[in-house]
Amino acid sequence: MADIMGEYVDRLVTVEMRNRGMNHNIIAPIYEEARREGGGRPISARAAEALVEHVGEGDVVLIVTGAGYAPEVPNGESDGPPGAVALARALYWGLKAVPVYVSEVCHAPPVIASSNAAGIMIRDYELATTRRMGAAMVTAPEDQSEIDAWADELLERTQAKAIISIERLGPNESGIVHYSTGVAPKNCVNVAPLFDKAAERGVLSIGIGDNGNEIGFGRIHAFMQDFHPYGRETQTDKPGGAITVTATDIFLPASISNWGAYGIAAMLGFLLKDKELLQDPELEKRILRACLDAGGWEMRYCTSRFIVDGAEGESSMAIVQLLRDMIRLNIAAPDRGLSHGKMKQATV
Repeated sequence: MADIMGEYVDRLVTVEMRNRGMNHNIIAPIYEEARREGGGRPISARAAEALVEHVGEGDVVLIVTGAGYAPEVPNGESDGPPGAVALARALYWGLKAVPVYVSEVCHAPPVIASSNAAGIMIRDYELATTRRMGAAMVTAPEDQSEIDAWADELLERTQAKAIISIERLGPNESGIVHYSTGVAPKNCVNVAPLFDKAAERGVLSIGIGDNGNEIGFGRIHAFMQDFHPYGRETQTDKPGGAITVTATDIFLPASISNWGAYGIAAMLGFLLKDKELLQDPELEKRILRACLDAGGWEMRYCTSRFIVDGAEGESSMAIVQLLRDMIRLNIAAPDRGLSHGKMKQATV
């Protein structure tokens, strides 16, 4: 039954909505390759099942997000923090886990505002981890030379059982982080060593992305090199393409990264029989608005318009409504109502 639900969740979160000036007609082929490479099952189902298997009450889950930089979007974009919050909310209430957000300093304000809007309050790390009173926030060093030691310390301190990346940019084969358009942002810290070190420790990792440069796409790097217009070279004079080489255990490409996170949260709701693990449309609206107001702007024109990756915020509200209704219908007891007669009994 999980595969049936996962099939349609995956279809919904990979419905492409993209202006033709950007890379378009790409999500379906990317998804099919990711699904094939991952063994063929629906990816949202695999991700949710892995979280249920690996994460228990009081366990820390690191949720890494943040994309977009000054001067265009000095606090990042509206794709990423809302998805991180949706998963934090599902993990907090569904598995009684402790979400710990990880971002760069510049990306922290939209993450904090989004989480508070969702009712998962940002608390002191010790309070969050010892008494499970909300989520905690950790920011990466601003000096790249400090990242390796910081990653080791964070993994040792948290003893995280899982790490999830949502719309978090990863390095290419030359160690350079790019936007999907082949531009290399300045003042960007590469936090991919956190995932490399998590892999060495056997920590479950999940990646969610939408255009090749986000952590997780390393699983299908060779495919993306030939498929993506900036797969082998970029708009810089540096070697390599825009595709990240950083892989995760499970990788879900989505039309908008937030939507991929909503899909996994929906599958957790299905597995745990609780549709409330996914936010309702009104809560989604509050989360998006909080993100935008805190500086997590829409990326196309770098404004606080009610937009995510070019799609109106109402589209994200519609996605969560459809996912919630899918959960409701799939966890309900079999019921034909009064007008369709008795159900045919299955024969053994």
